[in-house]
Amino acid sequence: MFNLLFSALMLFGIPKAAAAEPPQPVKIVVLVHGAFADGSSWDKVIPLLQAKGLKVVAVQNPLTSLADDVAAARRVIASQPGRVVLVGHSWGGTVITEAGMESRVAALVYVAAFAPDEGQTTSELGKGLAPPPGAANQRPDDSGFLYMTPEGVMKNFAQDLPASESRVMASTQGPINGKAFGEKVTRAAWRTKPSWYIVAEHDRMIQPDLERAMAKKINAKVTTLPTSHVLMLSRPNEVVAVILEAAAAPEKQAGSR
Repeated sequence: MFNLLFSALMLFGIPKAAAAEPPQPVKIVVLVHGAFADGSSWDKVIPLLQAKGLKVVAVQNPLTSLADDVAAARRVIASQPGRVVLVGHSWGGTVITEAGMESRVAALVYVAAFAPDEGQTTSELGKGLAPPPGAANQRPDDSGFLYMTPEGVMKNFAQDLPASESRVMASTQGPINGKAFGEKVTRAAWRTKPSWYIVAEHDRMIQPDLERAMAKKINAKVTTLPTSHVLMLSRPNEVVAVILEAAAAPEKQAGSR
């Protein structure tokens, strides 16, 4: 019997184990905006990504609470047909830290963004550092939602954009419930997902030193740009380059924890 089996294997060949298919580039990007903004804050990035053949969806955060914003991001992620690169700007970094736990999320990109740890609030991140200049330009309304003054948008939020653009940003800004900054993240996706971080060197809304510290903590691949807080508007090509790198990187090589 053994001889017959051996002869058959020699005649027809020994079956080979199927080779594992290499990870394919991610073709979907989900963008999460920050406070004092809306999905249109990505309007220079979106066409550049689309020109590279990627599907792009911008989440519209209600900015009413961390839970509400995470839920909005999760709905968008769940509706996608494949793996996703999840990108967050500013407050959007806190959102993607939690929402990035979804199984469809292949990689995270933090764009001058907060990156809290499990059990940490966004407001805790800047402790020990001087308040950024833009903090003095935030005003609460009677319901506790925070706005940026027009002067603050021009001088500390988007100081490297033309005045015509920053005036529009001031008029269309999305106010955020101030209580959201005190809500704790329950899980941190950067602990298990490969991450990239873009530091805005002239940021006046989040201290650049804090951005560098967060990027180091989350073991991100770091890019530094000489920009204001809204680098996706002042340097969209460079921001897109980082997103494309995250989309192209095999998950097992992009980062490990």
